[in-house]
Amino acid sequence: MKLHKKDNFSRRNFLKTSALASGGMLIGFNLLTACKPEAKMPVDIASLNFNDFNAFIKISDEGYVTIFSPNPEIGQGVKTSMPMIIAEELDVDWDKVNVAQGILDTKNYTRQVAGGSQSIRQGWDALRQTGATAKQMLVNAAAAKWQVDASSLKASKGIITNTSGEKLTYGDVVKEAALLEVPENVVLKDPKDFTIIGQEIVNVDIDKIITGKPLFGLDYKAENMMIAAVLRPPAFGQKLVSFDDSKAKNVSGVKEIIKFEDKIAVLASSTWAAMKGKKAINANWKTDSKAESTEEHDKLLTKILDGKGLDVRREDGNVKKAFSAADKVVEKTYHSPFLPHNCLEPMNFYANVTPEKVHLVGPIQTPQWTVNRVSKLLNRKEEDILCEMTRMGGGFGRRLYGDFALEAAEISSLAKKPVKVVFSREDDMTAGTYRPAIKYRIKAALKDGKVTGYHLKEAAVNGNMYGLIPNFFPAGCIPNYKVESGNYKSNITTGAWRAPYTNFLAFAEQSFFDELASELNIDPIQLRLDLLQNVKNTTDKRIEYSGERMEETIKLVRTKSNWGNAKNGVYQGFSAYYSHNTHVAEVADIELVEGYPVVKKVTVAVDCGIVVNPTGARNQVEGGVLDGIGHAMYAGFSFKEGVPQSKNFDSYRLIRMNETPKVDVFFVDSNKSPTGLGEPGLPPAGGAVANAINTALSKRLYSQPFINEFEKSKILS
Repeated sequence: MKLHKKDNFSRRNFLKTSALASGGMLIGFNLLTACKPEAKMPVDIASLNFNDFNAFIKISDEGYVTIFSPNPEIGQGVKTSMPMIIAEELDVDWDKVNVAQGILDTKNYTRQVAGGSQSIRQGWDALRQTGATAKQMLVNAAAAKWQVDASSLKASKGIITNTSGEKLTYGDVVKEAALLEVPENVVLKDPKDFTIIGQEIVNVDIDKIITGKPLFGLDYKAENMMIAAVLRPPAFGQKLVSFDDSKAKNVSGVKEIIKFEDKIAVLASSTWAAMKGKKAINANWKTDSKAESTEEHDKLLTKILDGKGLDVRREDGNVKKAFSAADKVVEKTYHSPFLPHNCLEPMNFYANVTPEKVHLVGPIQTPQWTVNRVSKLLNRKEEDILCEMTRMGGGFGRRLYGDFALEAAEISSLAKKPVKVVFSREDDMTAGTYRPAIKYRIKAALKDGKVTGYHLKEAAVNGNMYGLIPNFFPAGCIPNYKVESGNYKSNITTGAWRAPYTNFLAFAEQSFFDELASELNIDPIQLRLDLLQNVKNTTDKRIEYSGERMEETIKLVRTKSNWGNAKNGVYQGFSAYYSHNTHVAEVADIELVEGYPVVKKVTVAVDCGIVVNPTGARNQVEGGVLDGIGHAMYAGFSFKEGVPQSKNFDSYRLIRMNETPKVDVFFVDSNKSPTGLGEPGLPPAGGAVANAINTALSKRLYSQPFINEFEKSKILS
């Protein structure tokens, strides 16, 4: 048991910490619990008489508890797992829990953000404290009613029991509890006593999702709402000169056409009419800044790696001396393309700008930042802006930026009508915020059978290196270690893409370490384990990963994958990486089908601390692995004179259902506080597959997508 002192629990802090929005991918929750065991969940809970318990929790006289979820749900399952944490410490029956979404509320909630796989990690303690504190206040109210000591009472499944066997439900004492002072100390459960955390719980929205109930931004409708399709510059670096909208105005359903910035909005009564009207506009554009092409980017990034304008991110020992004294120096260069996000639900957002208020509704990962930007754009006070969040049909970083929400707000302000901006798939792919194109050059010194020097250089379009990456593996494992980065500034918009910064770096580094293992004639897994011995007891506070936890994770996947003992015709590849505070190791099994490498199975070991919801956790890991494999194998994206060369899935390759392997997920047993899972499964996947392909074909891959490497080398012909 763990006591939390009074200085952590003023009433204000209780309200703040129970919002739990102090992390990256933080999802809100609305916990509705029937506390009377004989009660059934009502069909319509809105008709119940709820009493405000605090800013987050409402409890009805009938015993139902509602806890409003402050953060956006992006599909990572936190809308399920975060309420589980509250319910655990509140001691209510999960079978009688309902979850719903709150609105943006900067007064009572903090950091309402979805991104970075930080929700559970950042919210763990505060969510538990929220549930435990609410439970203690209810117990204290019951104690006052019975005139007994609160320590003599027990609470379970929403029912408080005294030593005489008398019972009160939470609903019976909620009015009195709401008037009490916040307890000075609250007792958190010992993990061995958890009854909800660690259980297999299905997604709380699953019934609505599979039956098509309104949940997503595209589902949202409002009275007198117009649909807006926006014509944007066809190439990055272009500006609007003039346009003829006469044909667009003749399209049935088109109501109004508005120019704003270098864009043209077509407002119509339906999505089809708006998009048809947009296509009918004849616009003239001019190139205002440099129109860039992928071939040019490749040359510029190589020039950066060859030059001296790199920024040093970390330097240990004397790298130059290590290379001069080496028995052998190994150097390789790796390249990745731009990548779009391609969320299943294209970008969309609703805005209704009136003199009284600004009403925003839609799928957004950064509601508070978006409101702040809308406030500045429209010169309106933030307190006059109401932002409601819908569930998102995918985000992966694209919905961090909110450009679509700003478009909706500006169009509504100009049209003086409620408007919902809707992207087509072509809009989504050609007017995106892309993962930047990147090149890595890695150089290692080998001396007396050891890796004695390591030098990593990064060159990225618009920059990519994150401050913590130089402190990930192999930092601390190699005595002479240096990381540098540089960038080329482009007018192509780039930003976070699932597992930012590590999604390609993990492939480059883990492929490189397999090459080093080959040079040293040592098992690839053993090489990593040997290196980790150098950092297991480090006092270097810059190091972000744990040598001990990474070692345990690697050993688990080695056992579970039957590493080194695969049956004939199965070729294995290993990869391990730490990102977003979680340690992951993967082994890919491939087979050659008519000479082509096919990924049949991936075995994954994960140390994410306590697993709150095994069902959701496995889903996240499996999804990350498949995403990582699919993009590494097939996904390429290019520009020619600033124009995206893929506009839809007919020219942009994603992994297909018959190409998805079996994914076996194993979690390291742990009582440590949980960490993130939305992203860490992705980075090691490409490296594991690449290393398995090399085992099968003796072919090293240095660029993604791998399918292009196959075609260039003709190894499959």
